[in-house]
Amino acid sequence: MKKVAIYGQSYSISAEKEIQILLDVLLENNITCLIEKQFYKLLVEGNVLEKKYPTFSHFSDLNTSFDAFFTLGGDGTILRAVTYIRDLGIPILGINTGRLGFLATINKNNIKESVEQILKGEFSIQERTLLSIKTVPELAPFKELNFALNEVTIARKNTTSMIGVRTCLNKEYLTNYWADGLIIATPTGSTGYSLSCNGPVISPGSKNVVITPIAPHNLNARSMVISDETSIQLTIDSREKDFLISLDSRITSVPKNTKVYIEKANFTIKSITPSNQSFLKTLRSKLLWGEDTRNETNL
Repeated sequence: MKKVAIYGQSYSISAEKEIQILLDVLLENNITCLIEKQFYKLLVEGNVLEKKYPTFSHFSDLNTSFDAFFTLGGDGTILRAVTYIRDLGIPILGINTGRLGFLATINKNNIKESVEQILKGEFSIQERTLLSIKTVPELAPFKELNFALNEVTIARKNTTSMIGVRTCLNKEYLTNYWADGLIIATPTGSTGYSLSCNGPVISPGSKNVVITPIAPHNLNARSMVISDETSIQLTIDSREKDFLISLDSRITSVPKNTKVYIEKANFTIKSITPSNQSFLKTLRSKLLWGEDTRNETNL
């Protein structure tokens, strides 16, 4: 590893100690570090850094010469970092200074040990599927950043009335969901918004997508797991003139006559997993699976 990028939340400093530990261990190993411009500005203003660092501010400032992309924050930070990485194939590693953190797996108390482990090659790379979106008519917000790592969500806007989401799979009619909205989630996103709406947990390597209605009025409507090779077509019926589309944390208001097409993106995000971590360990620690005294003898 010779060159890395570092990204963190730019609205407040909450990881002064953690960023310094990360930079120290990287510099000890003669690794060149570039820091996202707004995050760097915040660190400078807070007198956190001991020296100057080069910065980046856009996807175009990065290239395939980067060996890793470190984030400091929670899962939301990683989702925003994906807009910098896009299809460059730079492996990403999240240091969790937030709360739950399914994607940001490195504990802030073990930064030095975990990074040194990775520098020794003791890690695996997990390819994570993304979803891409296209609309008719084509809308400006989806021309450049038209992808999501977690989920694409259709939701009502400015109304307490439900919306209808007419759903077709590979051009075949499935149903019309009458609900507050509809979530189309990747395996990565299955532990996010979809899970809170009673969707299933899907392991990252599964080649699936899950469709989960939000507070459906169709009482027999349930989450549905489909192949990630399926193309999804959505048409929205609403009393309001607009509805909302969110791609991870990016949200846009859309006219209700807009048709939405969703399919698997033509690139993946590479996630770094240290050898002492795994998806199942994360489930047990984050969702408290196995928190039963009867299971203690079986661990």
